[in-house]
Amino acid sequence: MSIWRTKPRKPAAVNSGKQKNAPLSSSLDENVKRVSECFGKSPDLIIRYFQLMHSQVRVGAVYIEGITDKAVIEDFIGHAMSFEGSGYSSAPDVMEINNYMKEKALEMGKEKAIRDMDGLLEALLSGNMVILIDGLNQAIGGDTSGGEVRAISEAATQISIRGSKEAFTERIGTNIAAVRRRIKNPDLWVETLTLGSVTRTEVAIMYVHGIANENMIQEVRTKLNNIHVDSILESGYIEQLIEENKNSPFPTMYNTERPDSVAGNLLEGRIAVFVDGTPFVLIAPTTFFMFFHTVEDYYQRYDVSSLIRMLRLICLFISLFGPALFVAALTFHQEMIPTPLLINFASQREGVPFPTFVEALLMEVTFEIIREAGIRMPSPIGQTVSIIGGLVLGQAAVQAGIVSPAMVIAVSLTGISSFTTPAYNMALSIRLLRFINMFAAAFMGLYGIAIMSLIFTAHLCSLRSLGTPYMSPIAPFIPEDQKDTFIRSPLNFLNRTGGKGGETKSGEGKHES
Repeated sequence: MSIWRTKPRKPAAVNSGKQKNAPLSSSLDENVKRVSECFGKSPDLIIRYFQLMHSQVRVGAVYIEGITDKAVIEDFIGHAMSFEGSGYSSAPDVMEINNYMKEKALEMGKEKAIRDMDGLLEALLSGNMVILIDGLNQAIGGDTSGGEVRAISEAATQISIRGSKEAFTERIGTNIAAVRRRIKNPDLWVETLTLGSVTRTEVAIMYVHGIANENMIQEVRTKLNNIHVDSILESGYIEQLIEENKNSPFPTMYNTERPDSVAGNLLEGRIAVFVDGTPFVLIAPTTFFMFFHTVEDYYQRYDVSSLIRMLRLICLFISLFGPALFVAALTFHQEMIPTPLLINFASQREGVPFPTFVEALLMEVTFEIIREAGIRMPSPIGQTVSIIGGLVLGQAAVQAGIVSPAMVIAVSLTGISSFTTPAYNMALSIRLLRFINMFAAAFMGLYGIAIMSLIFTAHLCSLRSLGTPYMSPIAPFIPEDQKDTFIRSPLNFLNRTGGKGGETKSGEGKHES
């Protein structure tokens, strides 16, 4: 399926550009016929006819079932059919009916005049009900969006012990409102646009005016306006299309499904990108250390949060270099291992038919298979598969003489350490780079690990996110931001408004207030 097609497909005969861009007819039957043809006479396209009291003018109500609120539609039609007490003449003409319908549509929240087929189709697909009046070459759109949607629930990928349990849903309006409830300030600005020539997906940019860097806001606008694809089904599409370093294994945009996390990042000068149809919101600019911080860090005492942050960074080192160091030590640098421990390792490996590298690679691949199977299966079964599968396979592999007990411990410690990374996309990158380090250790020992470490460091320092250095505030070094990087200082020492997202494009550490 070619979802990345940049050139528009040849449209069907019925849905030709001429048909869509044509102005509306003054004939109700003609307009209804054209709408029905554009949708291929789909059964979920509902067309209802009625006449107002004291009038012979026919009116048609058109909407799509499933994405509209049926109760609002029924209430509108029930009130619109009566002119009693409306203040209009007893025998209204077409224009009086049109004005009356506008007033009723305005009561639903949003009202807009529609003069061509393209606007009519867009209104229908956005969940609006469209009112067509016989004898008038324009229509009225009223906001009736609704239908069955997933209720607000707890975040599935960013679980916290303390703090809000609310997570985003698939409706962009609900998600924007969730952030507005936390930042009750008129400077919280939202800009919307539509992306995807086929899906027509609504996308919104949110930022705090006066805190976010104007150059970054304009850069996000430009990148989004330069997206020309058929479909945008999830925020991951936009992330891949606008990120600056598409070949890097490290993610340069942060995603979250927690409104409090988005609110905190907006107050630091960052920009949020909402996509209709997904609960995951993109945050930019992003730094490397953001992926090891959680919003819960600010809800706990600073000493506890600092200790947990340091633990995450230690686990990052273990998950990235743990198996590689084990392979290098047993293959090239046995003199670095204490003699009693080395004798113990040698006795454990007696009868193991594989070299240390193959043994580690086999266990790592097995662990990744178990982890992936646990994620894709239903939650209760997935947890059972992960725990029981790891225990049973590890014990069976040791008893069969395929791997040594020490290797099982090393791989298990590495896997558990990787779970401490809060951001799933960063954890995936670490899992990938772990295998690269293992190959380097198998061929060059600690020298290979040192070389790969230098390559990773140079690559990380070369990355940028919307012009912001990826390793900021370490490279370049920004002294005032060190109080919220490796450790978390007390809240009275932190400036939560306008710090990290407001860096200049040069990365000199200057912030907007």
